[in-house]
Amino acid sequence: MKMFQLQVQHFEQNCVFELSWGRGQRLSATLIYPESLTASYADWQRTYISYYKSALRGRKGASGSLAVLPIDWHAKLVQAEAKLLSEFHHWLRSAELFEIRAAIANNHFSDHSEQRTPNNQQRTIQLFLTCHTLELERLPWEAWEIGAEFPTFGRICFVRTPVNIHQPSVSNQQYACRKKARILVILGDETGLNFQGDRQAVSQLYRLAEIEFIGWQPGQNIAELKTQVATAIVSEKGWDVLFFAGHSNETEITGGELAIAPNASISIREITPQLQLAKERGLKFALFNSCSGLSVANSLIDLGLSQVAVMREPIHNAVAQVFLVKFMQALAEHNDVHESLLEACQSLKVEKNLTYPSTYLIPSLFGYPDTKLYRIPVQGFKEQLKQILPTRSEAIIVYALTLLSLCLPVQDWLLEQRVNIQAIYRQLTGQIPISASPPVLLVEIDEKSLQKFRIDNPVPMNRNYLASLVDELAKRDARVVGIDFLLGRSYEQNNDPNGSLPDQRLAKSLKTAVEKTPSTTFVLAALQDERKNWITVLPEIASSNWSLIGHVDVIPGYMNLVPLSDAPSQKLPFSYLLALAHQLEFQGEHEANFFTKPQLNSQTDFFSQITQSLKSQNGKNYKTFFSPRSQLQRITRFSYYLGQMWLHPIIDFSIPPQQVYQSISAWQLLENSNNSSQFSNLGQQVIIIAPGGYLEAQDNFPVPAAVDYWFEQASSPVRRSTLTGGEIHSYMVHHLLNRRLVIPIPDLWMIGIAVLLGKITTLIEKNIIKYKRHLWVLLISGTTVYGLVSLQVYISAGVLLPWIFPTLTIGIYVLPILLSKKFYS
Repeated sequence: MKMFQLQVQHFEQNCVFELSWGRGQRLSATLIYPESLTASYADWQRTYISYYKSALRGRKGASGSLAVLPIDWHAKLVQAEAKLLSEFHHWLRSAELFEIRAAIANNHFSDHSEQRTPNNQQRTIQLFLTCHTLELERLPWEAWEIGAEFPTFGRICFVRTPVNIHQPSVSNQQYACRKKARILVILGDETGLNFQGDRQAVSQLYRLAEIEFIGWQPGQNIAELKTQVATAIVSEKGWDVLFFAGHSNETEITGGELAIAPNASISIREITPQLQLAKERGLKFALFNSCSGLSVANSLIDLGLSQVAVMREPIHNAVAQVFLVKFMQALAEHNDVHESLLEACQSLKVEKNLTYPSTYLIPSLFGYPDTKLYRIPVQGFKEQLKQILPTRSEAIIVYALTLLSLCLPVQDWLLEQRVNIQAIYRQLTGQIPISASPPVLLVEIDEKSLQKFRIDNPVPMNRNYLASLVDELAKRDARVVGIDFLLGRSYEQNNDPNGSLPDQRLAKSLKTAVEKTPSTTFVLAALQDERKNWITVLPEIASSNWSLIGHVDVIPGYMNLVPLSDAPSQKLPFSYLLALAHQLEFQGEHEANFFTKPQLNSQTDFFSQITQSLKSQNGKNYKTFFSPRSQLQRITRFSYYLGQMWLHPIIDFSIPPQQVYQSISAWQLLENSNNSSQFSNLGQQVIIIAPGGYLEAQDNFPVPAAVDYWFEQASSPVRRSTLTGGEIHSYMVHHLLNRRLVIPIPDLWMIGIAVLLGKITTLIEKNIIKYKRHLWVLLISGTTVYGLVSLQVYISAGVLLPWIFPTLTIGIYVLPILLSKKFYS
C-alpha cells in the first residue's frame, strides 16, 4: 500500500502543506488561509448543533426527540454545509497545491506496491494527515476530492495522526493471533440516551468475536465502577477492539473525558497505564461512538494504539446508532476499519441525508503511521467458505458457464476441437505412436466392391459375398474375424453358382473356418430394437455356442464400455469381444493351452466357456485383460441419469488412422489373392468386415476434426465427409489392445476447481503481486502453461483436462481486476 504523509501548519495568514513519501521525496506549498473558511465552519457548526441539539452524546442537552422549531434548521444546515464544502474545496483546489495533488495521483498510478481488499477489489493509498492547529483539525478533510481532476483515480484512505506520538505501536505476539476476536464494550452514562440499539449493533459480531459488556448499574459506587473499567481493560486475555458508547467531551489537559455514569466521568489520563497494557496485550482498534472525540483520538494514538475512530463533533443518539449498525455490518464482513467507516458514512450521506444532514462529515479515523488497518480475521470453516464463495456478478457468470458446460452439444464440439489440437500437438512434438503393423485389418465393402459383385441392394448385405470374404480370410489363416453386419434376417436372393441358399453358404464358410487349423474365432454383430429386444445372428447361420456375439451400438466419440455386472440380458461390446479374442489367441505360448477353442458340437455358450476356463485354470476374469477404464464406473453410470458423460473414456482420434488400422477394399482382398506381402501380418491382426461408406449403410458418421486433419496430412490428401462404424470399432479395438483409454475430466468439475483457484488468487493477490503487469504475466503464462501441461498429460497419462471453461472461469476473477480503472500500476 502506498503511503503519504501530509503535514498542514497554520502560521498567521498562511498555511504550509508538506507532503512526504517514499524514500525521502518531499514537496512543500504555501497558500493563504481564507478567514471566510473559519466563518463558514463556525456558521455550519452553530447550525448543526441547533438542529441536533437534543439527545446529543455529550453534555449539551437532555433527552428527547428532535425539537420542532419555527426556524427551518434543516434547510439552514443544508445551506451551511454546501457553503462550507464549497469554500473548503475551492481553497484546496488552489494552484499552489496542484503539484501536491499531482504527486499523489502520479505516484499512485506508478506505484508498485498495490493493495486490493477482498471485497471491493479496489486499490487505495493511505494519506496520513497531521493538522497542527485545532482550527484545521476540525475541518472535514475526509471530503477533500483530491482525485476529482485526475481521471481513473481511486480511493484515498484518510488517516489522521496527532502532532506528537510518544509511544511505539507494539503488541505481544502471544496475543497477535487469537482464535476469535475479543471486543470490550463500555457503556457509559445513558442519561438522555438509549443503548439498546448499540447493544444490538455490536451483537452482530457474536459469531465472530467474544464480546463483553460493562457499564454503570443503578446504585453502583463510582469508585467501584472506575475500578471495574480499569480491570476489564487490562484483562489477561487481552482485547482486539475497545468500544465506548455514551457522552464524551474534549479536554485539553487530560486527553478527553468519558462519562461513565450520571455526573461521573473518567479521563483518558486516568486509565493511561491500563490502555498501554491493553495495547501490549493486543488492543488494535478503539471506537468511540460519542461526541467530540478529537482529544480522545489524539491521546490514544499518542499512546501507540493502531487505530481509533471518533466523532469530531457532537452526534445525535439516533445518528450514532445508525452509524454503528452500518459500521458493525461492514466489520462483520471482514472489511477493515477504514472501509467499514466509509460504508457507514456513505449510508449516512446517501440513505439518511434527508433525515440526518451533514452527519457523514463527522466520523474520522485516526491511526498510527505505517500500521496495518485492523479487520476481524477470517476464522472457522463457514467464514472461510464465505470468503471463497463468488460474488453476485461472479456467480451469474459461473452459473452461465456451468449451464454451457452441461450442454452435451457444447461438450461434444469442444471435445472434438480439443482432440484435433491433440493431433496437431502430437505431430509437432513427434509423439505419434509407431507400430510395425496396425493391430486391425479393416475389410471394407465399399461402393466399388458392390459394383464389382453386382450388388444392387446392400441392405441386408449379400450373404454369398460375405461368405467369399470369410473363405478368403480363412485361407490366409485369419485368427480373429468380426463381421459388422446384422445377420438376423433371412436372405433369399441366390447368387451362388452352386445353387445353395445364401444363408447356408455363409454358415458353411463360417463352420469351415472354425474347424480348420488354425481355427478362426468369429465375433458377430447384435443390435437392440426400439423395444430393447436383441437382434442377433440367425441360428441357421451361426450359433453362440461356437461364436461370440457383441453389440455394435456406437456413441460417436466415446468408447463402448463393459457393464459393471454380468447379466444374461446384456451383451458385451463388439470391439471388446474382438480385443478379448485377440488377447486370448496371442497372449503367449506359456498360456496357450488354456484358451478354449470354438467347437461346432459345443452345447454351451462360447463366452461362458471362456469365462469358466479363465476362472478354473488361471483364476482370472476376462475384465482383467484390459485397463479398468474399459469398465463402466458407478459415477459414470450415475451421470447418465443427469444427461452427462462423466469420466466416460473417449476415442482418441489424435492417433493417425494408419497407426490404428490397415484398410483394404473387399474387392481387393478377393482379387489380390496372390499378393501375399500385403497380407503378411493378417494372421496376427484383428479382422473386421464392415460397410465401407456406401450410401445405404446405417453406420456412417461425420468425420471428426482430428481424423480429417490426418486425412489432409496424408501423402495423398483425401477429403471425406463420413467415418464408418468399422473405423470407429477399429479405434476401439486398438485402444483396448494398447490399454490406451483417455478419461475426460468433466468441465463442471474443473469449473469448480477454477472457482476456488480464482477466488483464492484474488484473496491472496495483494500479498503476492507487486505489479499489475505481473498479474498479466501470471494470467497469460499460467493459462499457457496449463494448456501445454494438459496437452502432454493427455498423451502421457491418458487424462483430458479441459482448458476453455477453467480458463474462462479464472478470467472472470482476474480480468476485472486487470481491466478495472481502479487497478493501478
